[in-house]
Amino acid sequence: MGALRDRIASPRLPTLLVASAVGVYLLVVAGATATITDAVRACSTWPACGAPSLSDPGLAVAWGHRILAVVVGLTVLWTTVRALRIGADRRVTIALLIALLLYPVQIAMGAIVATSGGEMPFPIAHLGLGFGIFGALIGALAWQLEVETGDPSDGPTDVDPIDPGESGEADAPTGVVTPGEMGSLRRGLVTAQAYFRLMKPRLMWLLCLVAAAGMALAAGETLTVRTIVLTLGGGVLAIGASGTFNHVLERDVDQRMERTADRPVATHEIPVRNALVFGAGLTLASLALFLQVNVLAATLGLIAIGFYSVVYTLILKPNTVQNTVLGGFAGSLPALIGWAAASETIGLGAVALAGVIFLWTPAHFYNLALAYKEDYARGGFPMLPVVRGETTTRKHIVGYLGATLIAAGAMASLTPLGGLYALTTVAFGALFLWMVVALHRERTAAAAFRAFHASNAYLGALLLAVIVDSLAL
Repeated sequence: MGALRDRIASPRLPTLLVASAVGVYLLVVAGATATITDAVRACSTWPACGAPSLSDPGLAVAWGHRILAVVVGLTVLWTTVRALRIGADRRVTIALLIALLLYPVQIAMGAIVATSGGEMPFPIAHLGLGFGIFGALIGALAWQLEVETGDPSDGPTDVDPIDPGESGEADAPTGVVTPGEMGSLRRGLVTAQAYFRLMKPRLMWLLCLVAAAGMALAAGETLTVRTIVLTLGGGVLAIGASGTFNHVLERDVDQRMERTADRPVATHEIPVRNALVFGAGLTLASLALFLQVNVLAATLGLIAIGFYSVVYTLILKPNTVQNTVLGGFAGSLPALIGWAAASETIGLGAVALAGVIFLWTPAHFYNLALAYKEDYARGGFPMLPVVRGETTTRKHIVGYLGATLIAAGAMASLTPLGGLYALTTVAFGALFLWMVVALHRERTAAAAFRAFHASNAYLGALLLAVIVDSLAL
């Protein structure tokens, strides 16, 4: 068995798979942007269309796209041959053969797109084939990494059951300084800081970026400062309310987890009643700001608070291994809120952006679940690494990352986003993918945190690119 694993495992095959997948993704995303659309008009013959000229940007882009298609095609061919030569896993080989067989079909469809002037439905078919090839390569990568780094003995983690008789009325952890032991000024500052922590401020910057991207996509340059301030202000308060209710509802479990044992409600730094009043106040303040924008934004804001506080915290998180996947709906709602705030509707672009966030959530959070697997086990949460093991979780990260990149590429074709967006999703997507490959090879908490931070970098950069591209249109 060991000899077979040594024969199958090739340090170079995952690298080739990543190169092939990133190359195909670059071609597909570039082809989905307005840049290539303009290039089709400048180069309406195939395979050549006159001599390349930097003085004609459309012609230069068209030539670059076609040359890159040849290079990427050769890379896919080389990767497939390499897999066959080393006797790669059957699933890997089949996925690569599918990608290789689809590639000339994709080229032929590209030729039809060029010679037909981009007449529908050929561009859609061209894009779909590209995503199919990319998906096959991502599948091959996930299976190859599973073969190379998977542990057959990896399985569920034993969980000590939570004693329901042990409630949040337990004594505060040793070493915590109570407010009565401080001076009045320091006590006020510490209390204010505790209330601020209730609001989960680390979540705010990214979720506010999601809402800002939604607004920018919907309104572009016509977006007003008033709409921005009211929407982001309402969003911050909604996030704060959701975080506060989450602290209250999970206070007993928080005491049993090292990562959360110092939370203000868990340590009794803030009484439950005070936290509930604070959360209710934030909810009302959030709705008051949203209502000054429009009713749809306020309705979606209330749904976001209710979903995270009740559906996710009380129903999904403690009861199903799919909690992270289904909980992604909460993170995707700011995209709808931002779009609704700017247009009083929910458009296709808003749904596309929300889909990117929804699929990104498990690819992002499963890394944290890996790093804190034992902690989640102590808390009794059925997180994927706890229930199905680390090997399965790492494979799911690759799958959801691939789905995220496909959704981001699809958004490029559904919205007028341009070159900056395409470059960002390819560059930061490649970084994220490589960090996930490193996670498979190292299988450490440190590698999981690097992949987690890479996921933040990807989404943050992508949202900024959406905003810049939208405002520059």
